[in-house]
Amino acid sequence: MTGSVVVGFDGSPESVTATEWAAREARRRGLPLDVLQSWPWPKRDVVGSDQSYQHVRSELAVREAALRELVPGVTVSSSSVSAEPAEALEAAAQSAAVLVLGSRGLSTVRGFLVGSVSQEVLRRAARPVVLVRAGGAETDGAVTVGLDLARPAEPVLAFAFEAAALRSAPLRVVHVWAPPAGSEHMSYGAIGGLEGEVSADERADLAEALESWRARHPEVAVAADLVRGKPAVELVEAAATARLLVVGRRHHRMPRLHHHLGPVAHAAIHHVHCPVAVVPYD
Repeated sequence: MTGSVVVGFDGSPESVTATEWAAREARRRGLPLDVLQSWPWPKRDVVGSDQSYQHVRSELAVREAALRELVPGVTVSSSSVSAEPAEALEAAAQSAAVLVLGSRGLSTVRGFLVGSVSQEVLRRAARPVVLVRAGGAETDGAVTVGLDLARPAEPVLAFAFEAAALRSAPLRVVHVWAPPAGSEHMSYGAIGGLEGEVSADERADLAEALESWRARHPEVAVAADLVRGKPAVELVEAAATARLLVVGRRHHRMPRLHHHLGPVAHAAIHHVHCPVAVVPYD
């Protein structure tokens, strides 16, 4: 493995949780851990700016020392940069193996509070980004990956299989399908026959997509589930007992004003309790 595990830290409880998850991930991967603190510092002649700077630098030093104790043997470094957080985190992700961010707890509408910085980085980062919930911890459940057979799956499957192997955990692969458009107007008998044919084809395609990955990772126990329904809804349900959820996101190499996560990734980061890895693909 190359690069490092990079984690954003701003002194908040959710970022503390993220640094601890990132430290354990760095130990699993045998990589160094880089703790990044970013702040658009005001000019030094602004009243109180020097004191604020020293305070946050002190917080970073304390956090770095705590992480060294948490994961002895892992190379831990920290840096504080004067830049907009999203810009700094996106730049750091360019050479990272994984970028880790924190997320707050549930809102009043039972959705997770994902800050604007995290959402911007998730939409634009060229490397996998893991969103970790405040106060959350990995369970002993399976690593779960949402697989869309209609889109490139190699980077997503590579991350999921590696994550499962590093944890000595089983891998659950979930592919959600729906009957062809217009089939709801067919007779019940015809619908049943068509759905049987479609699901058989989907299952065969799923087995083919996983065949080479099973061979590369024979140590990983794999369960492949074919689920009928809406992908965003079914994947959130499937992740209820997961220790890590892996989803994909199309990565646009050309600069654009707007980047979108897509409905599945959007649902995952807002409604799944376990850590969520968003993996870009071309």
